[in-house]
Amino acid sequence: MTSSTAAAGSGSGFAAWPHIFRPASGPSTGPLILALHGTGASESDIVGLAERIAPGAAILAPRGRVDENGASRWFRRAGEGVFDVDDVIFRAGELAGFVGWALAEYDLGGRPVIATGFSNGANMALALGMLHPSVAATVVAFSGMYPFGSRETLTDPIPTQLLLLNGDNDPMAPSTSVDTLERTARASGATVTRVRRPGGHGITEAELVEAARWVANRG
Repeated sequence: MTSSTAAAGSGSGFAAWPHIFRPASGPSTGPLILALHGTGASESDIVGLAERIAPGAAILAPRGRVDENGASRWFRRAGEGVFDVDDVIFRAGELAGFVGWALAEYDLGGRPVIATGFSNGANMALALGMLHPSVAATVVAFSGMYPFGSRETLTDPIPTQLLLLNGDNDPMAPSTSVDTLERTARASGATVTRVRRPGGHGITEAELVEAARWVANRG
């Protein structure tokens, strides 16, 4: 599989956003997997996750643009689980613009986008899918939580499909926040599938298998 990588400073605007793009090895009508890393990781760390849930699909893996003491993130926070919601909303819009640029740059127009991520990347994928469903109408979130703090009402219906994969004893993505996510998304029109397991923050082999099955069932 061939790939291309853009590094900071290699161009202007969205072209200067560090990212990895790998074209599809399967059908040209297949999805684009938008893969979002967790805090302190990078775009290269998340590519393997995308390959597991959608073998052969095109992959777009950008790097989070927020620096937290040297660790890359997708949005600012005041502490563990305390998000800067205004920044979440701003960064989701910024990411939507980047995805639009990439679809044109890599001649991927018409392909559905499936956003996936782990932890902070899952939260960003959820924010993107809930605020910009025209960009990514399908989201696979590993150890994610509700990304909008105390704001439980979305202003527009969201025809988004969400797969939530969480541990019931995750201190970094508490079940109460995932409950809020599920309730708010359903109330706004989203289709939500929630897979729960014992344990905490992370990704299990069973979750990868379930995510691949769920994605495959959506064509």
